[in-house]
Amino acid sequence: MPSPGGAEREFLSLERELTVFLRRARSNQTEMAREVHPDLESAAYGLLVRLDECGRQRATELAAYIGVGKATMSRQLRALEDLGLVAREPDPADGRAWLVHLTEEGRGRVGKVREARRASYVHRLADWNPDEVAELARLLNHLNRSMER
Repeated sequence: MPSPGGAEREFLSLERELTVFLRRARSNQTEMAREVHPDLESAAYGLLVRLDECGRQRATELAAYIGVGKATMSRQLRALEDLGLVAREPDPADGRAWLVHLTEEGRGRVGKVREARRASYVHRLADWNPDEVAELARLLNHLNRSMER
């Protein structure tokens, strides 16, 4: 098999580095979920972060954002309600729909974990130039937007 050319080599390197990054991210997400609540599924952590950042959302919007079906979202929301982290309220724009939001308990727990994560990034990237951190954030945003298409 011939050795890969320059561009192909770069994409192989990208694939390898993303694989390592995603493996670490999954592991970190599991840890962060447990810090929010010992019984929290790791997949639900992203849902809590979305609610923290965007406020009240319909379950269908959350399902679309996370990339799961309505039944899966309903199960996750029920579990989060049982843990006291989220609550539902009727959507004033559509009486058949519900809006989901973090409870005060949920907001406090998620905020504490997110702050600890940011502090960890500050510590781990202390030897980075702030412009490098900004460039990494910009490139990750660009990658995420490209993946949405």
